Amino acid sequence: MKGRKVVQSVLSKINTRYSFLLGLVLLLMVSFIVLPSHKKIPIDTRPNIIYIMADDLGYSDLGCYGGEVSTPNLDQLASNGIKLKNFYNNSRCCPTRASLLTGQYPHSVGMGGMVGSNQSPIVKGSYQGFLNDSFPTIAEELKKAGYNTYMSGKWHVGERPEHWPLKRGFDWYYGLISGASSFFEITPAERDKRRFVLDDKDYEIPKEGHYMTDAFTDHAIGYLDQHKKDHIGKPFFLYLAYTAPHFPLHALETDIAKYEGLYMQGWDVTREKRFEKMKKLGLVDQRYRLSERPDVIPAWENATEKKIWARKMAVYAAMIDRMDQNIGRLVNTLKSNGQYENTMIVFISDNGACAETVNTKLLSDPAKKIGERGSYHIYGESWANASNTPFKKYKHYMHEGGIVTPCIIQWPAKIKPKMGYSDGIGHVIDLMPTALELAGAKSPNLAGKSFSYLWSKGKAPERTYCWEHEGNQAIRKGNWKLVKEFQETYWSLYNLATDPTEVNDLSGVEATRTKAMMEEYAVWFAKVGARPYKKGGGKAE
Repeated sequence: MKGRKVVQSVLSKINTRYSFLLGLVLLLMVSFIVLPSHKKIPIDTRPNIIYIMADDLGYSDLGCYGGEVSTPNLDQLASNGIKLKNFYNNSRCCPTRASLLTGQYPHSVGMGGMVGSNQSPIVKGSYQGFLNDSFPTIAEELKKAGYNTYMSGKWHVGERPEHWPLKRGFDWYYGLISGASSFFEITPAERDKRRFVLDDKDYEIPKEGHYMTDAFTDHAIGYLDQHKKDHIGKPFFLYLAYTAPHFPLHALETDIAKYEGLYMQGWDVTREKRFEKMKKLGLVDQRYRLSERPDVIPAWENATEKKIWARKMAVYAAMIDRMDQNIGRLVNTLKSNGQYENTMIVFISDNGACAETVNTKLLSDPAKKIGERGSYHIYGESWANASNTPFKKYKHYMHEGGIVTPCIIQWPAKIKPKMGYSDGIGHVIDLMPTALELAGAKSPNLAGKSFSYLWSKGKAPERTYCWEHEGNQAIRKGNWKLVKEFQETYWSLYNLATDPTEVNDLSGVEATRTKAMMEEYAVWFAKVGARPYKKGGGKAE
């Protein structure tokens, strides 16, 4: 409009004899000077990257991994991409998140244990309870490489404001700084320990209409929409860290209603049905044996309060269902924004199913139904054992039930749909080098390696992975795995190529191999700064 007014003003003063000719010349001149040019915006062809993490999701909880829970959106991602049989985490939320963010073993970055309180004094080291700044984060490195970086969800790797996401490379952040929380509110009991944050400021969540899984997705979608408006042609990284299905068991009644009757079949039948479905899917074969039900879990036929137990599992299933619905919303946004084809999505869980106990009577309103706002419940070891079908043990332990989770990778522009399940092996420390490779960025000295070989037809790298958390220890070298629980004095050795559910301990007949792996583990243990665990205590010495 400004250019047009200039032209009209000049034309009014020109002799009518020459007005047309001179006016035309001036119009062309002003157009080049005043009117905006329409240069084509260069398009960056590097992929967008989205890492989605569930919280306490068991190996068999998704439909595409054998479960009965309705997860059509994750199942579709799995059908369109790669499904890994063997993807490892660090057995607990904080250490796993630390490795995803840094590409390092958790001890190396200060997260060998759990997050530290923002009230306790800082004692720097392998168990300091927040990410140290000796190693860059995935957000910091991708930002340097020209990516916009967004996060929505659970942080749990640093309680103090100087350790929050925006201080570690994220452009925008919304979520829960701390660990487990009510999905509907911040209760009075949680107020001093749980903080919601928007960017780098405390955020008061709505008193009504808030459900955490929905809220995390709302903000993630908002970031995608805003990115489309403000950063056309520029790639982004999004880390979406759900708290579902971590306790407390909270879900919307419309979702719970789908499952309550189903779980009256009990944990034994649920587990057997999942195992049979896994066989039909091709996820497991004759090498897999369904681990025995632990003695502490009664047979369903002998269980008391069956309706209460069924309700608990129904709420847990509803939480997964709701998460899947939200992932569907996210995918639809990518499609409508034109961001879908060149976006790599990776879905994992931070650890296996949770068998932890909590004194729920101190936190729950007895007048509330299980799953309602104001209630506080867990689903217990009985259902955790079903969630981890066919493996034994749970979150916190280094047997497969604690450290193997689903892993789904989809990238329509690059990855062709894979039939069946991949035998490839990956670890959460491999996520950062994978992202940096796709971004064309130089990798700092990372413990992990890119798993792009899964779709580039490259040779699978020979890998050795190690673990330590609260005295639970393990090393996997090739197909051999050595594992020890904190209360045990001996190591067990398994050949996962023939015994993937860890039934036959071969440490006696493979004494030489056992000794060699113990020695290799000891070198790693010292290198990352791990320390002997104090039995009977809750912290490393």
